[in-house]
Amino acid sequence: MSGSALLIAGTTSDAGKSMVVAGLCRLLARRGIRVAPFKAQNMSNNSAVTADGGEIGRAQAMQARAAGLAPSTRFNPVLLKPGSDRTSQLVVRGKVTGSVSAGDYFTHRTRLAEVVIDELTSLRGEFDAVICEGAGSPAEINLRATDLANMGLARAAELPVVVVGDIDRGGLLAHLFGTVAVLEPEDQRLIAGFIVNKFRGDAALLAPGLDQLRDLTGRPTYGVVPYSEGMWLDAEDSLSVHAHRAVGVPQAPRGAGWLRVAAIRLPRISNTTDVEALACEPGVLVRWVTDPADLADADAVVLPGSKATVSDLAWLRERGLADGVIAHAAAGRAVLGVCGGFQMLCRRIDDPVESGRDDVAGLGLLDADIVFDPVKTLQHWDEPLSGYEIHHGQLTRHAEDDWLSVGIRHDHVYGTHWHGLLDNDELRRRWLTDAAQAAGRDDFEVAADIDVTARRDGQLDLMADLLCEHVDVDALMGLLNGGPPPRPVITSALG
Repeated sequence: MSGSALLIAGTTSDAGKSMVVAGLCRLLARRGIRVAPFKAQNMSNNSAVTADGGEIGRAQAMQARAAGLAPSTRFNPVLLKPGSDRTSQLVVRGKVTGSVSAGDYFTHRTRLAEVVIDELTSLRGEFDAVICEGAGSPAEINLRATDLANMGLARAAELPVVVVGDIDRGGLLAHLFGTVAVLEPEDQRLIAGFIVNKFRGDAALLAPGLDQLRDLTGRPTYGVVPYSEGMWLDAEDSLSVHAHRAVGVPQAPRGAGWLRVAAIRLPRISNTTDVEALACEPGVLVRWVTDPADLADADAVVLPGSKATVSDLAWLRERGLADGVIAHAAAGRAVLGVCGGFQMLCRRIDDPVESGRDDVAGLGLLDADIVFDPVKTLQHWDEPLSGYEIHHGQLTRHAEDDWLSVGIRHDHVYGTHWHGLLDNDELRRRWLTDAAQAAGRDDFEVAADIDVTARRDGQLDLMADLLCEHVDVDALMGLLNGGPPPRPVITSALG
């Protein structure tokens, strides 16, 4: 089986590719198979830091954990971090190499393709199996010439491809058929079959449609994975985070009252997973908000990370959210800023790196100054607290109290550059206790038995169990061992 590889593609972003790859990595690892995840190119501001100081997509760090491996830049050699609608920071093998626009990305394609194939070849030589994740959809034929992560990768490495679709969105059968039909014949040849994700209801009602899909495409559906409310941690893409949407599945409080947390959904939000640890707590209701009215009943406010701190700060002011956050803090209630959100809470920001603007006034809730450095800080911490840092902005001056050596605080306003900090159970409980007291929520009781790391691991096991129960894993193993099976070409209006 050595050197086997399989590509999991999707009809859309957030179709479930990341979790299917994670589940496959976990179930193969449980069988004693040496498996590694791989995403040739990721476009996401949700990222993580590897032990050697590189930067990769957070989903690949999660998939590495599923496989029992430490995160490595090998698992995601190319990362694009959008800073605007037209430009992205380019991270290659964990390090920033510059910025690219959609228009000039083609000029980088040959060089990046060599990096991608080199890393995949190396992984295939070291592991029994490599489970690759596509990006977006392979049906984005307008981007086919520069594609590194979908059919471009599959064609270059002769990989069988399984297409995952989210049936909860509706129209899935058309999405699956159309994804194959718009591809050119040499790409169609590699599409082995489908997986239906997030199905609710009676599978017998779906079966005739899947039979017709097989007749139309000549490709089987390997399984129908049911919708599970328990699957919500580690969202790969910030596009899956919507305003006014509760994070996770709220659990009944241990005490008599709830604690309401408003997390501001910034336009260029990064590392949305930071607030997930709060949503794991019984009696804590975390909502993404974009309107100042939604701050009125909040007990605590979280300003998350941002890939465009100065731009998102201007958006806060335009929306009236800045005044809402200031009023919230003036009322003595808790505010937590993480990375870019922390920088916004300070008095002054000099940013010649991302926005090209100096002497920008922050919200002034922390007596501190931020200066952006062209060299990005990438740091991973394990002891005594776990977390990681990814930022250009540097804290150059402050006159505030130290916060556990991970940030600063003024009364109930906290700021830190650490992502993943709230995954530390005892620290999270202390912060929640302070936030409840500041809001006068004497009826809220902090749970003493929530282990967020165990919850994240539990989701990986849950996904593996769902795949074992509802997907023909033996057929997928056959693809790993045998490569792309012969499949017919669908004639479409495009080819």
